[in-house]
This record gives sequence, structure tokens and C-alpha cells, in this order.
Amino acid sequence: MKRSLLTYITALSCSAVMAQETIYPAPPQAKPVYLTNATIHIGNGQVIEKGSLSFANGKIVAVGNNLPAPSADVKVIDLQGKHVYPGVIAPLTTVGLTEVEAVRSTNDFSEVGEINPSVRSLVAYNTDSKVINTLRSNGILLAQVTPEGGMIPGSSSVVQLDAWNWEDAAYKADGAIHFYMPSLLPPPATPGRFSITKDRAEEFAEKTEKVRSFLSEAKAYLQEDKHTAVNLKFEAVSKLFTKQQKLFIHCNLVKEMLVAVDFAKEFGIEVVIAGGADSWMIADVLKQNNIAVVLAQPHSLPVMQDDDVDQPYKTAAQLQQAGVLFCLSNEGFWQQRNLPFEAGTASTYGLSKEEALAAVTLNAAKILGIDKITGSLETGKDANITISTGDLLDMRSSVVTQAFIQGREVSLDNKHKQLYERYKYKYGLK
Repeated sequence: MKRSLLTYITALSCSAVMAQETIYPAPPQAKPVYLTNATIHIGNGQVIEKGSLSFANGKIVAVGNNLPAPSADVKVIDLQGKHVYPGVIAPLTTVGLTEVEAVRSTNDFSEVGEINPSVRSLVAYNTDSKVINTLRSNGILLAQVTPEGGMIPGSSSVVQLDAWNWEDAAYKADGAIHFYMPSLLPPPATPGRFSITKDRAEEFAEKTEKVRSFLSEAKAYLQEDKHTAVNLKFEAVSKLFTKQQKLFIHCNLVKEMLVAVDFAKEFGIEVVIAGGADSWMIADVLKQNNIAVVLAQPHSLPVMQDDDVDQPYKTAAQLQQAGVLFCLSNEGFWQQRNLPFEAGTASTYGLSKEEALAAVTLNAAKILGIDKITGSLETGKDANITISTGDLLDMRSSVVTQAFIQGREVSLDNKHKQLYERYKYKYGLK
């Protein structure tokens, strides 16, 4: 009886120690770190075999084959052939804005109304979300927290996924305004799903014109020397016209994307296609107009019924071949943990492994405007680093053993791992 009680108390203690609430942000990097004997994937296509990488004060100091021997006050980690990658970046996600989709009180990604550019998703970001830790475990260290709802739901921000609060998490605040273009196609369950009806076309034209009028009025307002009254919605899009912000237009069909191209030309703003399922059809137009694409949901069925069934897998390679800047996104929130593996799928449908890696690291950083500080393992950039025993893009071999955000070694524990250990213990499998 005493032994059973002791066992029970021990189990409770272990459970308390491993509780989600004890997964907290790492302190600032205390001393330089020297990684050695690793296969280093820079993120720009270059791979260094048996390489070394050092970082201090959160920044990469050196990377290469023949680095000087570290001094005595450096932490040396012999990786014994493991793979080192830049931290994966997840665009277009509601992570931290929703926890349980079916529970309304945990959802904070939309506001009432169709045009709300002054809404900032960043201030709603919940750093205590249990989902965040599952992303880090698969090497995803940065995310673009994106609002939804209405046509212009607000601005998105890039956050680093190891923070006490949204202020600490902010990596690039309010870098993009989002426009959810109404779809020309009816919802999936609608009869005649693949036909553009007259009513649908009229609704598309009406709502698109409403956004065009809003941007025209905002541009005219911002050109005034003096305002009779302050318009917060117009003020919120001011950086679009100076190209300090980008306009992410969410659309998938060719006709929709051509309207997005017209927006870029008409207003002289920097447009990014978000979704872009049929972007492969107009890759030359996108390249000519310097428009980037965030390919959403690569593991999905084609948009049109006469597309190849594997078209979503091939689109990335077709954009790469056309010279279009693109990255991959899984949208949603909990699904983001699979983003590296979706890049792996793209690598079997025409991309090289390093091109696929760039699609979730450096390319994403370029599109989000943070490539000067992250996205690749280059000297002077933030030490956002993922270490894996195998190929990070291969679900069968990827085991992330360590991760660093701005030089801080972050916890890779999460609720999934805790439940795994819990039931191993219950059934005597330890």
C-alpha cells in the first residue's frame, strides 16, 4: 500500500513538472555557442558538409568549414552529423488567435464589418497558446499572425514563437494589410460548384469595386495637406502607398488574380497573392509584374475539376521555373506543424530539396520583408536555428532535437509529447 501511494505521488510530481504551464520562454543567450560537425543547410541553396556555425548575442557570427577554434568561454555542441536548418517561417496563420475552433470564446481573429484595416492582429496574439509549442517541435520558429473575416480585416504581423507577451513576440509589426477577395466560384457544397454564375460575378464586381473605392479615397485623403477630420481607416493603410506595407490579396482563380495585378498597377502598391491555386497558369504575368505568391494548402484538391489531381503538388515547381518568388503556407493554426513536410512533397514534384527548404525559410522571409535579419544561416542574421537528426522535410526521418530563436535555446516540449509520455506510463511502456 505504501509503495503504491509513493508511486502515485511520484507520478503526480512528474505530471506537475511536465505541465504545459512550465513551458516558458527561454532567457537571453548568455554565452556564445559553437555548433560543429554538422550538415548545414544555409537556406539559399548552399549546403555545407561537416560544417560549423557560431552565434553570440542572438546573432550568427560565422558559418563554414574551417572556423577558428572556439575560446574557453564558448559552449561547444558536437552535432555528430545532424542537420542544421534556418527556422521555418509559417505565413498566413491564425496561431495564437484561436485555440479551439468550436469554442467561440477562444477565437479572436475577426471583427464585425467588412473593412477594418485599423485592426491589428498582433495585439490579440496569445503567447500562451498550447498550439505554439507543437509548431516549435517541428522546427517552425516564426509565424505571420493573420486576421480573417470581412474583406479587409486588418494588418498581420510576424511573431517569434517563444515569448511572454505579444510585445515580446513582435518580430515585424503590421507588415501587411489583407484583402480577402470574394470568390467567383460558389462554396464547395453548392450545386454547379465549378460554374461562375451571373449573381456570383455581380457580387464579385460589387465587392471588389467597394475595396477599390476605399483605396482610392484613402489615397486622396493621404495626399491632403490638412484634414478636416482624422479617418483612422485611411490612416491605417497609409504605408501601402509608400510600400512600407504590402497588400496580401487572398484569391485563387486566374480572373481573380488578374484583378489583383490591376490593383498593383492602379495604386502603385506592392501586392502579394495569397492562395494562388491557379497561379501556375499566369506565372509569366506575375513575374512580369513582380508579384509574389504565398501558395496556401499545398496538400489539397485542385480548384477546378479539369485540373490534374496532383496540380497543387506541382504548382511550386512551375512557379520556380518561371522565376516567380513564392513560399508555402498551410493556413489555419494547428496544421502549421506539417508545413516542413508539405515542402518535402513539393521537392518530389519538381523542386530540389534546397529549393523546397527556401520555400518555407528564405523565400517566406523575403515576402514578409524580414530577409535581412532571418530566413537563412548567414553571418549577421538572427540565430533562428533548427537542428534535426534527419531531413527536416521528411516526416519519416525528421526528429528536431534542438531549436534556437535569436540565440535562445527554446523548449521543444508540448502537450502532445506530454500525453504520449502519460499513456506510455499508464500502460507500462516506459
